[in-house]
Amino acid sequence: MCPAIPEAALQTTVKSPVIFTGTGLHSGKPARMTIRPAAAEHGIWFLRTDVLDSDPLVPARWDAVHRSPLCTTLVNGSGTRVATVEHVMAALAGCGIHNALIEIDGPEVPIVDGSAAPFVRAIMQRGLIQQNAPVRALRVLKTVSVSDGQASATLSPADTLCIDFEIDFDDAAIGHQHKTLVMNNGSFARELCDSRTFCRQADVDAMQANGLALGGSAGENAVVFDGDKVLSPGGLRHVDEPVRHKMLDALGDLALAGAPLIGHYRGVRAGHSLTNTLLRKLFATPDAVQMITCDDQTRVKLPGYGLLWDEIPAVA
Repeated sequence: MCPAIPEAALQTTVKSPVIFTGTGLHSGKPARMTIRPAAAEHGIWFLRTDVLDSDPLVPARWDAVHRSPLCTTLVNGSGTRVATVEHVMAALAGCGIHNALIEIDGPEVPIVDGSAAPFVRAIMQRGLIQQNAPVRALRVLKTVSVSDGQASATLSPADTLCIDFEIDFDDAAIGHQHKTLVMNNGSFARELCDSRTFCRQADVDAMQANGLALGGSAGENAVVFDGDKVLSPGGLRHVDEPVRHKMLDALGDLALAGAPLIGHYRGVRAGHSLTNTLLRKLFATPDAVQMITCDDQTRVKLPGYGLLWDEIPAVA
């Protein structure tokens, strides 16, 4: 056991390697991914084990994001990429993990069942270890907002991380959905982590015609809607599964801030690209955010605190 640091929350990493295999949602390529323990202050990094002729290390950081509407892709200075990182990043944030080296032998994170639940269950089954370094968090001090047409995203000061999301689709099976959730006391694992990525059948047809969503499969790793119908076998895991998944995505994209955020995020029809634009504006705005060292009172307000094994959905 590492020595205690008085009046401070401690950073964590996974206790032992956690291995996942599967297929990339957009590339359709097989992938093997291993989340390995990392030292205190390491942060989250991806390592492309198949890249031998250039820098294989890719930082999980907001300024390494190559913005796109369909997924979150990270790119280092040598052009090495890792795509669709949002679900595993949400799992790490939701489990309260600060340091990890994620080895992957291909260009895209395996989609598993389209949610973050398989990641959360496997990580927590392995367990976490505390490290001899305090947790630092980013406290939002000023409201910043960005928009693109009908979509908008805002971060404003708050005592804890709160995610507030609203979506509105013409498809009757989705329609208008709105949910707000404070992201501590295990709420990510209990309320959001099993919600799957979703799309409309017309979008699937268009993406596949353009060489995307090649690894997507209704019922296995995505929820597909067509008007008033849910085409995926077994239906929905939650009546409002789409907005819950958008909140899951938002947590994963916000985790690229480099430290846990303390603030109120509100997204209206927002996607990966807009949330990254919001982070870029946050860090470009003078005195809009402050790095703090967390004491025990702050620790209980962070994602990952209060997570209980019995509350993790058994869907993997």
